[in-house]
Amino acid sequence: MFSTKPLSGKVALVTGASRGIGKAIALKLASDGAKVVINFSGNQAAADAVVEEIGSSSSIAIKANAGSVSEITTLIDSTISHFGKLDILVACAGIMPLNELEKVTEEEFDNVFNVNVKGPLFLAQKAAPHMAPGSRIILFSTTLCAASTVTPNYLAYVSSKGAVEQMTRVLSKDLARKGIMVNCVAPGPTGTELFMKGKSEQLLKMIAGFNPQGRIGQPEEIAGVVVFLAGESASWVTGQTMRVNGGVA
Repeated sequence: MFSTKPLSGKVALVTGASRGIGKAIALKLASDGAKVVINFSGNQAAADAVVEEIGSSSSIAIKANAGSVSEITTLIDSTISHFGKLDILVACAGIMPLNELEKVTEEEFDNVFNVNVKGPLFLAQKAAPHMAPGSRIILFSTTLCAASTVTPNYLAYVSSKGAVEQMTRVLSKDLARKGIMVNCVAPGPTGTELFMKGKSEQLLKMIAGFNPQGRIGQPEEIAGVVVFLAGESASWVTGQTMRVNGGVA
């Protein structure tokens, strides 16, 4: 039967898709008709739960470290082997250790840049040969790259995301020859397990108060913008960083 869903026939790969924003993206892509690869690094049960929610005929969970080039290569190869192609690549996996300058270690810095910068770059490199004209690559930054409210302990994290924004600009030029659109989504404070962890109710209220909307965003609101960028309505959008934050920056 012919499907009227906008992403019917498309195959999407979402890294970090077992929870939080990545999970919301995977579910939204699937609801719009895409088949989805759920990449995860540790929580098999959570990834399997996402596959169960979508349906095993339209999704598969593949474990891979998003900061390892060899595992990224296997992830792409497994995606092509299972679904036969790749149309939408969403590099959502990321880590966010928090330390001020004097406490940042070389190991921490390397880990952040391996997952947040090296990972997306080589993910795009390994995926691009399999992607047809009209395909989409969507990377992830943070609104903290533009917010005056950023605090010193976000040093390594924000530095890595600044690199991703510049990567987006340059990759959009490079992959234009293949007809691949490359964009970046930069969420503001979003109510995920990662964001909420360790924050008091008082701190969360303060963060919500920074936003003119008076609240913290939800993963589904980020997912909606990603799915827009993945669809035909964004056929003339590339090289952009879209700040999805309710007006906080």
